[in-house]
Amino acid sequence: MHVVIAGGHGQIALRLERLLAERGDTATGLIRRPEQAHDLESRGARAVVCDLEWTPVAELAEHLRGADAVVFAAGAGPASGSARKESVDRAAAVLLADAAGLAGVGRYLMISTMGLDRADDPATDPEFAAYLRAKAVAEDELRHRDLAWTILRPGRLTDDQGSGLIRLGAPPLPMGSVPRDDVAQVLLALLDTPSSTGRTLELTSGGGSVADALRAVLSAP
Repeated sequence: MHVVIAGGHGQIALRLERLLAERGDTATGLIRRPEQAHDLESRGARAVVCDLEWTPVAELAEHLRGADAVVFAAGAGPASGSARKESVDRAAAVLLADAAGLAGVGRYLMISTMGLDRADDPATDPEFAAYLRAKAVAEDELRHRDLAWTILRPGRLTDDQGSGLIRLGAPPLPMGSVPRDDVAQVLLALLDTPSSTGRTLELTSGGGSVADALRAVLSAP
């Protein structure tokens, strides 16, 4: 399998790249800065410098040709300001979908987030609300593309060691946290499971194994 990961230097992306490389798959990470390449290469991934805020769709499509799947793991980051939430968390996700379609890559996995309904809560920080709105619009845009998409909404991300025990289900799940290790493991399992396409899934820690949790959610009506 050849997987291209947008936001290839992100913490989840680096974990996923290592998992793919360890089992003999090919991972290509799209990065913004050349100095990030070493971190990808040390995990067995190929690095391509491609800034999704400025790259035309046709150019991006060339980087995707021959891939079996793309993963959107990019994010503007918590201190980036509302404008970059729009240009990265929404617009870059849509750009990747358009480029995937142009390149003939049908499979698209998007990392989103739980709690999108909190965007209009007056208690929500305005910049975080902008992030939630950007993610919600990106999800809607993806659902209208002719792609085999899957949207994964993790809970609060942690750097704890992954346990391999998760809760996975259609929204809404009770809010919770999940290690980035386990998010990467779930993404890998979703890549291997074509029947997960067309699904929006939420993810937290606890419950059962990744395999059992995925089997249960896909067998649910």
